[in-house]
Amino acid sequence: QVQLVESGGGMVQPGGSLRLTCAASGFAFNKFDMYWYRQAPGKERLLIATIIPDPPNGAYYADFVKGRFTASRNTADNTLSLQMTSLKPDDTAVYYCNVLIAGTNYWGQGTQVTVSS
Repeated sequence: QVQLVESGGGMVQPGGSLRLTCAASGFAFNKFDMYWYRQAPGKERLLIATIIPDPPNGAYYADFVKGRFTASRNTADNTLSLQMTSLKPDDTAVYYCNVLIAGTNYWGQGTQVTVSS
C-alpha cells in the first residue's frame, strides 16, 4: 500500500535551515507529481511545492517560499526532500508530503517545524 513518512522537523531559530525528508513506498515513485504542503495551527493546509517527474527535480513553488525552499526527489531511494533556508516564524507549521493516485490523496503523518528564538 502507499506509504509516506516524513522526518526532519524540529525547532530552529529565525534565519536557520532545516531539511525535511519524505520516504515513499507502494507506488511508482518516479511516475507521479509529488507535493509538499504545510498547515499552521488554526489555518488551512497550503501547497508549498510541486515536484514533477520530468524533468527530474523540476519543481514549482508558492510565492511565499520561492527562493528559500528547494524541493527534490531521489529515485534511487524513493525519497522526497525539502531544503528550507532563511526560515521565519511564519514558517512554523506541520509539513506534509502528498501524492494523488487514481483520484485518492495520500498523506504522511506530517513533521512539525517550529521557528522561534
